[in-house]
Amino acid sequence: MTAITPVVKPVSQMQLAPGSTVSIPNVSWQEFESILQELGEHQGARIAYSKGTLEIIVPLPEHEKPKELISDLIKTLLKAMGRRYDPFGSTTFKREGIAGIEPDVCFYIQNYQRMIGRRRLQADDPPPDLAIETDVTSKTTLEAYRAIGVPEVWIYDSGRLTIYLLSQGIYVKYDTSAIFENIKLTQIIPALVERAWQVGNVQALEEFTAVMGNW
Repeated sequence: MTAITPVVKPVSQMQLAPGSTVSIPNVSWQEFESILQELGEHQGARIAYSKGTLEIIVPLPEHEKPKELISDLIKTLLKAMGRRYDPFGSTTFKREGIAGIEPDVCFYIQNYQRMIGRRRLQADDPPPDLAIETDVTSKTTLEAYRAIGVPEVWIYDSGRLTIYLLSQGIYVKYDTSAIFENIKLTQIIPALVERAWQVGNVQALEEFTAVMGNW
């Protein structure tokens, strides 16, 4: 059992308004582990840790609608493609001593069979095949994903989707997804989210599914 070093930074006592992002420099790995334990599983915030910097992001309430819609869209597309998957939500992924990250949403697709029934991550588990972040763009976040080795990361922010693919150890922006190669997601997702604000997530997704049947 790993010993947890008490942390002197009272992170759980910080009063952060929705939409806030706070960066704390010079955080050791032991402090990071202790902060995770301090915050617990129902912290209402997202964390990213890389190169000694801890970033705490408190999402806005309206962040939930795009997150859920994009997650549902991914499931719809994978089902239409006949591909199986295992969703892992906002599980905390770590590379011991180096980085830690909590996605808004993530999926195992290529490696889904290996992760079926996994209640706790193991040291030799692969990273998720796809991670999604909404309303957050930061160097710390991308560095954490890079260190953990997530092959594909989507960031939806301010009505725009950016797709990052890991290539030779760095993230490169692409117009298309490696998983959904022939689907113009950078156009579809912003339009779908905007439609959802007008008619709700369920109807927006139903309309998209109806159109998708004509592809």
